[in-house]
Amino acid sequence: MATTEKTATVAVKPGEERLVSIEVVYRGIFQKTLAQRICRGVVLASRRRNYTGTAFARYGDSPERNGVPAKQFAVVAPTDLELEAGMAKYEPAVVDVSVAVDDTLVKGIESWAWYGRQPIWKPVRDNGFVLVTSNSTPDELVQQTDKAERPYTLAVVPGGASFAGLWVYKDDHTDYRVLGALARLLPDWLPIEDVKASIRESTKDEARVVSVQFGYDNVRTREVKKGEGTDAHEKLQFEKPGWTKMREGIIVEARKPGERNPFYKKYTARTLRPVVNFDTCIKCTMCWLDCPDECFEVTPSGHYEVVYEACIGCGICAQVCPVKDCIVMVDELKFTDNTDKFVLYDKQPDAYRQWFTEMTGLPAIGSDKPAATGGD
Repeated sequence: MATTEKTATVAVKPGEERLVSIEVVYRGIFQKTLAQRICRGVVLASRRRNYTGTAFARYGDSPERNGVPAKQFAVVAPTDLELEAGMAKYEPAVVDVSVAVDDTLVKGIESWAWYGRQPIWKPVRDNGFVLVTSNSTPDELVQQTDKAERPYTLAVVPGGASFAGLWVYKDDHTDYRVLGALARLLPDWLPIEDVKASIRESTKDEARVVSVQFGYDNVRTREVKKGEGTDAHEKLQFEKPGWTKMREGIIVEARKPGERNPFYKKYTARTLRPVVNFDTCIKCTMCWLDCPDECFEVTPSGHYEVVYEACIGCGICAQVCPVKDCIVMVDELKFTDNTDKFVLYDKQPDAYRQWFTEMTGLPAIGSDKPAATGGD
């Protein structure tokens, strides 16, 4: 389906619904400041029309790891009373817009207080929005998003994954572009002139106002129908045990040393993943030794393959590898599954070399050149 020319708008108007809820899904720690600023900007802009609102995080103590998906929220209502009634549940179970500030989040998330990997659209109401910052097209992102169970609109605001919240705030205007895009999607709640006036008043910086207008003018939308998307992602959704089934005390099931937990999958924290050139691998064991998540396994030939289900994409393996471009970090969105790749290299080495080149853009050593064997 082609990208729509006319931007859709959310059918939520003051008086028809009690409030409008927006969630911002971000990479823990790295993008926290960015998420906070987006939610704060929503609330401040809405106040110009005497709406009331609040911005908050899922947890006050922020139990976040680097890169693990987390959430911030903005809720706006016509009156304080309606806001209080809507906030009685604390966290919105259904949202009008889910904003993903990192496009790799469209592959699904397992954020704090969730059980298992969840589709990015899971809390979005019928015909709501998933807004993503990305340099990919809406069509490309749909191909990596879980198959839709109900219709929604995918909206894309141009830009790469932002790390504006990396401890010290670095202003790359991602928050302003997102606010402009939200004004396009929620015109009754966030009119573009109100958003620009709020930013102009709070920052005294006209360049940021220009970025708001850029987001408004350049957001691209695509209607996603029920059934569109991929079903290739692993289904990891679990039910919380009721109080009659809970065991006494706090129980953490024991695992044998070196054994991986079959339920806790860490790959939703990943924006990049390593690809190994087995031809140039010298079998030095550095990746295996230094991987903090034990995601490397030794093969019968002495190479080390990546178990992608256990990999968080931290990049340490690529940093410690002594051979240039033997381990290359590649954009997560270029992959469609978590299949381990050494079997392909072992059975069809030329096919693996072609795959390596396609994924990394780098040449692989041809079959006429022997693999390095140092370290055996």
